[in-house]
Amino acid sequence: MTEPLRLDAAALEVAIDDGVIDTVVVAFPDLQGRLVGKRVTGHFFRDHVLDDGIDACDYLLAVDVDMTPLPGYEFAGWDTGYGDMVARPDLATLRTVPWLDATALVLCDLADELTGEPVAVSPRQILKHQIARAAALGYRVHIGSELEFFLFRDSMEEAEAKGFSNLQYHSAVVQDYHVLQTTRDEYLIRQIRNGMDAAGIPVEFSKGEASLGQHEINLRYADALTMADNHAIYKNGAKEIAALNGRALTFMAKYAMDQCGSSCHVHSSVWDADGTTSLMWDDDDPDHLSSVFRGWLGGLLAHAAELAWCFAPTVNSYKRYQPGSWAPTAIAWGADNRTCGFRVVGRGAGARVECRIPGADANPYLAFAATIASGLDGIERGLQPPPRFDGNAYTASDLPRVPWNIADAVAAFGSSDFAREAFGAEVHAHLANTAAQEWAAFANVVTDWERRRCFTQL
Repeated sequence: MTEPLRLDAAALEVAIDDGVIDTVVVAFPDLQGRLVGKRVTGHFFRDHVLDDGIDACDYLLAVDVDMTPLPGYEFAGWDTGYGDMVARPDLATLRTVPWLDATALVLCDLADELTGEPVAVSPRQILKHQIARAAALGYRVHIGSELEFFLFRDSMEEAEAKGFSNLQYHSAVVQDYHVLQTTRDEYLIRQIRNGMDAAGIPVEFSKGEASLGQHEINLRYADALTMADNHAIYKNGAKEIAALNGRALTFMAKYAMDQCGSSCHVHSSVWDADGTTSLMWDDDDPDHLSSVFRGWLGGLLAHAAELAWCFAPTVNSYKRYQPGSWAPTAIAWGADNRTCGFRVVGRGAGARVECRIPGADANPYLAFAATIASGLDGIERGLQPPPRFDGNAYTASDLPRVPWNIADAVAAFGSSDFAREAFGAEVHAHLANTAAQEWAAFANVVTDWERRRCFTQL
């Protein structure tokens, strides 16, 4: 494995002067969790951006996935003239990009160009706000996100030419934990694993998943901000590496109804202020849940429905929630029970809860922020989770359900007093508008499914 080139400002300046680095990708996450920004020449980054940051249009936090400017935002719009923000590099995220020649990457925090104040509606700041709330209570939250994706033999250009239909899965068989089949994919999966490790993003393992051409690569558990940054860089990098190999790769939540969806299981646990001692395990409790764990879990369950949009942000997200599909439909918790929306696993310092509601299309900054906000509310108010569920949560008739469509999720999030209080009125309004605009965009489209059903039959 290539050893990661650890970069700080001084090391980067040397690398630029020596010609080892000639390009710095200066990026930040948008509302979809994608990395957006600029490629900056090494010498300009060293001389100007390193200390002063770089400008970026504020419309980047007010567009949809197609980069269409959306109405309804107070933060940015045609009436405000779409001005600039300042992207200030967070040097803790500075790293080389091993799969791109002579390239480094740094993530940025966004600030108002006039006041210098953080941009409250930027995803990284939304998560930082919740992390600060946890710190004020004496807690540090550790998170791990497990992303699944589909790999195809088609290139991205070929997939686009086919309208993303009738693509060739990279495997002809279900490859869940399948070593022989994943060996056939190893030429690419190995590049992703080793590329992330070399970029300073620790990888635990890769495995085949429960559908044709589906894979999972897991990153090392970390504090919430580090995990969100690693998640965003990994997701972007995996697609870049696939494209460099002439392959298409997607993290959409549900590519095909006859295959499983792609999940983003979010594992979370609460630690003491310096992050050295887990506060989750209790030897004396029948379920081994400490009072902190019970409050955290109680909060997650209490707010799962009204914050569902933070875990499932697109129309496609909700196609994933199908009985017997490994995606949850019930808001319940179980001990190592994969039919529940929340699965309690681990022992001792490894005790944690896995939220199985998010899909691979989730914005990690928003999903983690929603997780922390819910859990902290549960701890502060002493919320208790319902009794552990044992059995098949798909078929249980008395459990609350994950919203099955975006319209219900948008309405629940928009009317949520808890979300407004936890995120702040400005951020809540910004996210609620983003959610509503996603639903409105789909409601104004005629689909192939409608044409097939209605063209001659009605």
